[in-house]
Amino acid sequence: MKRFTLNAMAAAAACLFASSTWAAATIVIVNGDPANVGFNDPTVVAPVGGNAGTTLGTQRLNAFQAAANKWGATLTSSSTIRVLSTWEALTCTPTSAVLGSAGATQVFRDFAGAPQAGAWYGKAQTGKLTGSDPDSSTADIRARFNINLGTASCLAGSPFYLGLDGNHGTAVDLVTVLTHEFGHGLGFQTYTNGSTGAQLSGVPSIWDFFLKDATTNKLWKDMTNAERAASSLKSGKLVWTGAIANAAGANLLQQGSPALTLISPASIAGTVQVGTASFGPALSSPGMTGEIMPVVDTAPNLGLACGPLSAANAAAVNGKIALVDRGVCSFTIKAKAVQDAGAIGVIVADNVAGSPPPGLGGADPSVTIPAVRISLEDGNALKVALAKRTRLHSNVFANLGVNLAMRAGADAAGRLLMFAPNPYQSGSSVSHYDTSAFPNLLMEPAINGDLTHEVTPPFDLSFPLLRDIGW
Repeated sequence: MKRFTLNAMAAAAACLFASSTWAAATIVIVNGDPANVGFNDPTVVAPVGGNAGTTLGTQRLNAFQAAANKWGATLTSSSTIRVLSTWEALTCTPTSAVLGSAGATQVFRDFAGAPQAGAWYGKAQTGKLTGSDPDSSTADIRARFNINLGTASCLAGSPFYLGLDGNHGTAVDLVTVLTHEFGHGLGFQTYTNGSTGAQLSGVPSIWDFFLKDATTNKLWKDMTNAERAASSLKSGKLVWTGAIANAAGANLLQQGSPALTLISPASIAGTVQVGTASFGPALSSPGMTGEIMPVVDTAPNLGLACGPLSAANAAAVNGKIALVDRGVCSFTIKAKAVQDAGAIGVIVADNVAGSPPPGLGGADPSVTIPAVRISLEDGNALKVALAKRTRLHSNVFANLGVNLAMRAGADAAGRLLMFAPNPYQSGSSVSHYDTSAFPNLLMEPAINGDLTHEVTPPFDLSFPLLRDIGW
């Protein structure tokens, strides 16, 4: 058996706190805080939301135990899982903050009974698979959480909610954040560097045996470093192949995904990711099918549509779906300009690289046509197809609506989408479900306010993925 230590461990912990003894796995919270800090903060507080603690430190510990108990009741392992936990000053601004982080402290490969040879497994999972702790001197998971959250300089006004009942209001639900981060420590992550594509010591993670690039049809374990680095940026094309998670997703994710479906010519046929608009009618099914025509009102090949269209542009988009470029004026002005010219829908091509495409903000009740945003890359590809157009026709047809052949958060083949934005987001890319999933999932890169504390179907898909990798 070979091992690799991922994190240097902190000083000896002060206390150990175990999750429920009747759980299928025992998860222990190791208190690494100094006196009067974090779990040891003696500040007197009132009980809240089922959390009976009467000091701030005790309430924090109770929230940690609640998350540990949830995972402990879900997993099966005869090896105790230890989580070294501290409250620290993490990255913050008045409007954003790192809530917390957690991950495996060590990874192991080629141990007796490993389900997959030549693959890294996190320490907690290795203990489950071998039936014993592979390194009793080291905790399984290292977890850090933001002690300053909610202060003036750290996501002001949005502190952690320490209740256990989910009634967090505008606060950040700590149990949800903890359950998410513990999921990473249990194995919901790759140990391959997604930014460079380099595998840890040249060996793939067990995760990489299930991660596939839908454009090359290659698993991550079989790619070169350059191919993995490129794959990590392919939003909507990085998929999970595990049968258990995908089967669960087919029953949990909402049928229908907002999309621009290119119908013809055959050379460009396929589905394009879209950002939806906060104005105009919501996308629906069967949606709107029409010919796409570009607005071209600025050199060399831009269509900004920031005012009434010229006669030529108006004639080109009348009765068609208009393609315009982002920039100079608001999205609502662009939509209203092409609507006034007779367009039945509008596509806004981004002017900066990046994916997935964000939504279109703004409000104008007079806009009555559907509007979406596509990435710069997809916009440029669409312009290439439109380059062969005549004055009034392009012969490029598309449907703008909800694609019922897809589920929100999965591709057309039913494979769960993984988070692969461009540019790469360190700490988030690859090791999360995609943000297009609906209902929202616990293991997306951002915590959503509508999440429960559950990790299994019919509420969530966290545990099914862990089962795919051997839990």
